[in-house]
Amino acid sequence: MMTRLLLFLLLSGFLTSCVVSKKKFDDMLAQKIKAEGDLADQSKKLDEAQASLTKLNASLKKLKDDSTGLADNLQAGKKKLADLNTEYEKLNANYKTSLNKSGKLNQDLAQQRDQLLAIQDNLEKTRKANDSLSTSLAEREKKVAELEDVLARKDKAVQDLKARITNALLNFKENDLTVKVKNGKVYVSLAEQLLFGSGSTIVDKKGAGALQQLAKALKDQKDIHVMIEGHTDNVPISTKSKYLEDNWDLSVLRATSISRILIKGGMSPNQITAGGKGEFSPIASNDNAQNKQKNRRTEIIVTPNLDELFKILDAN
Repeated sequence: MMTRLLLFLLLSGFLTSCVVSKKKFDDMLAQKIKAEGDLADQSKKLDEAQASLTKLNASLKKLKDDSTGLADNLQAGKKKLADLNTEYEKLNANYKTSLNKSGKLNQDLAQQRDQLLAIQDNLEKTRKANDSLSTSLAEREKKVAELEDVLARKDKAVQDLKARITNALLNFKENDLTVKVKNGKVYVSLAEQLLFGSGSTIVDKKGAGALQQLAKALKDQKDIHVMIEGHTDNVPISTKSKYLEDNWDLSVLRATSISRILIKGGMSPNQITAGGKGEFSPIASNDNAQNKQKNRRTEIIVTPNLDELFKILDAN
């Protein structure tokens, strides 16, 4: 449109001014050329502007599309944020609940730890006590074994002693004497009729022979002790004297007489103790003649040396 307008003006000027001078024509031509150059520049700029406008429209469309996508993303982001916020609130509530439970659990754990430490302490004390008991038990078992060994040897010694005494007194009647083992000791019970006459403190010949054989069997036994006990019935003595007032005196004097015979037979006085019990340790009731005869007796009690046994017992 602009090009046509310019052409029209030029033609009009040309028709009305045929007589225009050449200089003016040249000026007009120059202006025309300049105008055409400007028109070309404007056309180029217009095309560039049109291209830029097209690009801007494309960019605008893209921006609109991107904006729509961003709006959708924003909406989705808001929803996701809301969901995350809800989840956060739940997690925070659970955390607080767990924190409270954790405090209770820590308290329970501390109590259980204290209980465990107490149990471990008791266990250690019990272990030490058991170790001590085990050691003590081992020591006691050792001492028991020693005692059993000593007792076994003592029992054997007592049985050997009984056999020796029995063999030494084989020539005498069973009614006159008995040999027994009781409480780890050898008891030789001699009836009155074997040793003494009625009321007498002097050992007769037959009894002296028995005692001499007994002394011969025991004189080499240095690890024994001999206790001689005189016994009577409950009948009062018929004849009293300065040294003989009752059955007690009678039992003591008879035990002394027997001790002298054993010493003369080779036994050491240090191994012998003489004593009398009179009528106060009967083995039968003094209600008839037969029982009274049983009570009139002398008991020779032979005891092995128990020093070794006592040492072990004292160590306990």
